[in-house]
Amino acid sequence: MSNQLIFQIGLTLIPGIGDVNGKKLIAYCGGPEAVFNEKRRSLEKIPGIGQHTINALLNQKVLGRAEEELEFIQKHAITPLFYLDKNYPRRLKHCADNPMMIYYQGNADLNADRVIGIVGTRNATEYGKRLCEQLTEELKGEGVLVVSGLAYGIDTYAHRSALKANLPTVGVLAHGLDRLYPAANKSLAARMLENGGLVTDFVSKTNPDRENFPKRNRIVAGMIDALIVVESAKKGGALITADIANSYNRDVFAFPGRVGDTYSEGCNFLIRTNRAAMVEHAVNLRYMMGWEKPQKGKAVQTKLFRAFNPDEQTVMDAFENESYQELDQLLIKTGFTASKMASVLLNLEFDGILTALPGKRYQKAI
Repeated sequence: MSNQLIFQIGLTLIPGIGDVNGKKLIAYCGGPEAVFNEKRRSLEKIPGIGQHTINALLNQKVLGRAEEELEFIQKHAITPLFYLDKNYPRRLKHCADNPMMIYYQGNADLNADRVIGIVGTRNATEYGKRLCEQLTEELKGEGVLVVSGLAYGIDTYAHRSALKANLPTVGVLAHGLDRLYPAANKSLAARMLENGGLVTDFVSKTNPDRENFPKRNRIVAGMIDALIVVESAKKGGALITADIANSYNRDVFAFPGRVGDTYSEGCNFLIRTNRAAMVEHAVNLRYMMGWEKPQKGKAVQTKLFRAFNPDEQTVMDAFENESYQELDQLLIKTGFTASKMASVLLNLEFDGILTALPGKRYQKAI
């Protein structure tokens, strides 16, 4: 396994390769090790792979750095998650530009049933801090994982409030796990390792350079079911994360603020332009995400014993022994068109046999 990890890490270190081309190479060659063993002639036939990348692959200098990183991982109890691994965050896996490798410290389930992102300005006001505490307190005991960027401001208060409500919380970093930025959050990060964790796609010795933060934001947006923007000015990282989340078909929400308040202008803009739904309390989030708990004593009525028509049976068979399935996987397994699948799923939902979940997933009720 360690030997395979060296090739996986090494592939991420090829200068200028990027996650999309890296996965393309793996698909063409059959695996990370096969990429490094491929002949120049074959590599030159792969679309989008230039001579600079091919030269870096053939001289294999990055493998020495990968061995060094492997030692760091083992020494600090870091879990490396390759995009083909079973425990890699499943929501992130379905993003076209998801990182080939992420590094994780902590004890939270990155594939929890409900995952939200809370982001906002670095210049948090008392209003924003109060909203973070209110939201996490209202979600207390519901098994929600809270993800943010461990930056100054709203991110910090999102993590703190989650811990206060005993919700696991994960911070996504824009640097390696051998350092922490901002340093003021060092004690907070230590507490998060006890109920949550830290995630990055950067190897050790990577500084928190400016260009790393948009990459960090895409991981926040990709790991979640829903993004909540608490406070934001007209421009900033929170709005960038909201745009990325929308591009990933994630649900985006924003707390409204007073007209003219600097750090509510971004939220009001998102709501006004239909880039985010307005949220005032967790009850709004639950309703729009379909997370409401059934009322005590009221069971969900399902037609469990009705016969399935052939198309419905095909869809149910596609679940195999799994409780959940991604819509994309159902389409692949059944061979149905999107319109046909939508019709079948609607009937199964109507009868309470399937439940639609965020992130284009479906859950069996039987």
